[in-house]
Amino acid sequence: MIQGLVQLFIFQALGELLSKFALSFIPGPVLGLVLLLIFLSLRGKVPERIDLVGSSILQHLGLLFIPASVGVVLYLPLLQANAWAISAALVVSVVATVGVTAGLLKVLSKKDAAP
Repeated sequence: MIQGLVQLFIFQALGELLSKFALSFIPGPVLGLVLLLIFLSLRGKVPERIDLVGSSILQHLGLLFIPASVGVVLYLPLLQANAWAISAALVVSVVATVGVTAGLLKVLSKKDAAP
């Protein structure tokens, strides 16, 4: 299990390095995930060590929401004061995300359906 965790940390470190020296506008963990995706795509399957670590992390994923919940409770008066702006931003972002996803799906399904 330690070896799989080390492998995931290596991808995150590579992503951080890439973000620091080449693509500073993209966060390091995101680049690390992209590198991991490329690695897994080239390999064709998920190594057992990484699968074990990933499954263990997913079992305890709910714990990652505790700091966010504490932040919401801590800043509740500020959130209430800006509730309309936050709600509008959430609605616009959800509508935009659904629209872009639907458009992309439409383009990709046409490309896949062509002989």
